[in-house]
Amino acid sequence: MSPMKLCVPGDRLCSTDDCIPGTGVYLRHGYIYSSLAGYILRKNEGEELPVISVVRETETQLLPDVGAIVTCKVTSINSRFAKVHILYVGSTPLKDRFRGTIRKEDVRATEKDRVETYKSFRPGDIVLAKVISLGDVQSNYLLTTAENELGVVVAHSEAGAQMVPVSWCEMQCPRTHAKEFRKVARVQPEYLLA
Repeated sequence: MSPMKLCVPGDRLCSTDDCIPGTGVYLRHGYIYSSLAGYILRKNEGEELPVISVVRETETQLLPDVGAIVTCKVTSINSRFAKVHILYVGSTPLKDRFRGTIRKEDVRATEKDRVETYKSFRPGDIVLAKVISLGDVQSNYLLTTAENELGVVVAHSEAGAQMVPVSWCEMQCPRTHAKEFRKVARVQPEYLLA
C-alpha cells in the first residue's frame, strides 16, 4: 500500500472500468472522483480490479507538494528573504519540521522591485503561502505569497497583542493602535484552519 499522489475534492481519479470505488471517493458518469483532500491509494483486495480510495493526510506522512497551500511561521528575515518553518499543509499539521524560504521577489505579484522583506514579515508571524518549488535542498521549500489570499494571517505587535489587518499592507495593534507594515493575506474562509 504505497501512497500515490495528492488530490483535492472533485479530482477525477479514474474510470469505473479501471478501479472499484473505495473510501473517500464518489461515482459520477462512469468515473471515480475524490471526495476529500488526501492521498490516492490503489489496493488489490482480491477483486479483479484494484480498489481506489482517498485517505486523509494524517493516515500517511504528508509532504509539502508544489502548488500546496501551507501555513508557516517566520523564523528570521533579511533584506533578500524570509525563513520559515512549515507547520501545516492545508489544515493538516505536519509531523516533521520543514523549512521554507520566501524570497523578496515572491512576496507579492506587483511592484516586486519595491518589496522590502521587513515591511512584509516579522519573525513569529504566521503566514499562508504556496509551495512553488522544492528548492535546492530537499528540506528547503521555496514559497510565494504573491496571491491576494496569501500572506500574514496572524501577527503580534511589540506590545504582544494580536494585530488586526487594516489594509493589504498594514496591521494595527488593538492596544497601542500602532500600525506595522505586513504583506496581509485576504483570507478566504476555506483556508482558515479548523
